[in-house]
Amino acid sequence: MTSSQDLLEQYGPRESMEYDVVVVGGGPAGLSAAIRLKQLAAQSGKEVSVCVLEKGSEVGAHILSGAVMDPRALTELIPDWKEQGAPLNTPVTEDRFLFLSASKAYKTPSWLLPACFQNHGNYVISLSNVTRWLGQQAEALGVEIFAGFPAAEILFNGDGSVKGVATGNMGINKEGEPGPEFQLGMELHAKYTFFAEGARGHLGKQLISKYKLDAGRDPQTYAIGIKELWEIKPEMHQPGLVVHTAGWPLENDTYGGSFLYHLENNQVAVGYVVGLAYQNPYLSPFEEFQRYKTHPEIRKFFEGGKRISYGARAITAGGMQSLPKLVFPGGALIGCDAGFLNASRIKGSHAAIKSGMLAAEAAFNALNEERQGDELAAYPAAFEQSWLKEELHKARNFKPSMSRGLVTGTLLVGIDQVLFGGKAPWTMRHAHADHECLKPAANYAPIAYPKPDGKLTFDRLSSVFISNTNHGEDQPAHLTLKDKNVPVQINLAQYAGPESRYCPAGVYEFVKNEDNSDRLQINAQNCVHCKTCDIKDPTQNIVWVTPEGGGGPNYSGM
Repeated sequence: MTSSQDLLEQYGPRESMEYDVVVVGGGPAGLSAAIRLKQLAAQSGKEVSVCVLEKGSEVGAHILSGAVMDPRALTELIPDWKEQGAPLNTPVTEDRFLFLSASKAYKTPSWLLPACFQNHGNYVISLSNVTRWLGQQAEALGVEIFAGFPAAEILFNGDGSVKGVATGNMGINKEGEPGPEFQLGMELHAKYTFFAEGARGHLGKQLISKYKLDAGRDPQTYAIGIKELWEIKPEMHQPGLVVHTAGWPLENDTYGGSFLYHLENNQVAVGYVVGLAYQNPYLSPFEEFQRYKTHPEIRKFFEGGKRISYGARAITAGGMQSLPKLVFPGGALIGCDAGFLNASRIKGSHAAIKSGMLAAEAAFNALNEERQGDELAAYPAAFEQSWLKEELHKARNFKPSMSRGLVTGTLLVGIDQVLFGGKAPWTMRHAHADHECLKPAANYAPIAYPKPDGKLTFDRLSSVFISNTNHGEDQPAHLTLKDKNVPVQINLAQYAGPESRYCPAGVYEFVKNEDNSDRLQINAQNCVHCKTCDIKDPTQNIVWVTPEGGGGPNYSGM
């Protein structure tokens, strides 16, 4: 395998482009930052050059969320979003919160429902469609968007500040050698670079480590969200109905729950969220989701319906306690790359938009003062004074409470959210990173999951098929191992090979060699870029890196 440095020496130097601000990631945070920069420039008669790099084949292709959207931040960014045709078409009409046993459902009375589960004034949306619309607004303002170009490498100045990023090389074959269509990546230099890659960003993770941005913070904690989009029978459809559940099929000591959101056109988004701090290595979030749909209170919505799409994504859920320092010399973390998600409300898109706006305002003022490459201290300062800080502060105890089990957690959330309104005089902590929580398989019995029926419940491969996931066949696997012996010698031996269960796309499977020894097979072409393996691998031996441009899922309506 030829190293990146050798390729540069052989084919370099790379071409470069200069911008005032480069944004890595074309999701809600990144696009909102770009839009806000261009708005401020137009208002003041200045020129600010902004470029957005998006690893998906188009803006929105890799975007997946529940989603119920609070329009507060969008209204601040684009006050006339309704007139501009933003696809927020279905206002929430009813909230239901159910506690499930194996056969029954118990509805929480409205008067007991915490404010975080009340969605009056919010909209059931497809976040991928909203993101596509944001991309159109950005381009109309003059933002340059390069889709299909993942930022693969951070570039640094001599003084240690971030200089920009380089896109990945194209045309590298499976052996790691340049093929006939090899092309060096491109360098994008900026006065400030924003990282908006979403949960567990590949470059964001490196920045947090290099600049020790998590010093003094709690470990970040994540969940995996698995989602399907269905078209259901008209008589079962109730536009704007929002249903959340807790309880079955998960054990009471495991954090998780479901969402079921009725959109327009007889469509329903259904999904399951499992906290990645779970302990039982035999647990499979994918199978728990399939099992959940068989509950009598849930399956009634889907019988006679048709599954349209599937996807999965990690969720950054640590909240205020786990927020890293947001700035470093030459750049900033925004959106879920930092962890701006309100776990109690199960919402992050409004927080992503607001964080992008705050960072953009700080960068614009710095550019006005002819600064570059320094820390944008005005961004975290503005966050401290914002409604977003107030909202996340109210939500700070939700995830730590629910991580203590369903019964205890529900009681603690009731005290924190209902009795104190999120203003309790204490803050609960996250003690461990998710990968530290898995226990040896010897402590548990395997879980017998029912076989899929192909109508209501499905297997991984048929699910990945309808996510429209594709990666070039002749490229190196973007799921890399620090030590190729660890999967068999540690993960399989001690934890019964959990990567074959926590991956929702069938990427990892243990197979037998001819001599009957075991080996891990990585089916990288199946990867939906959820990042769960990078988070949950007990020895942190799996490292997710960017594949060749445009690879991955192609979500529509998710």
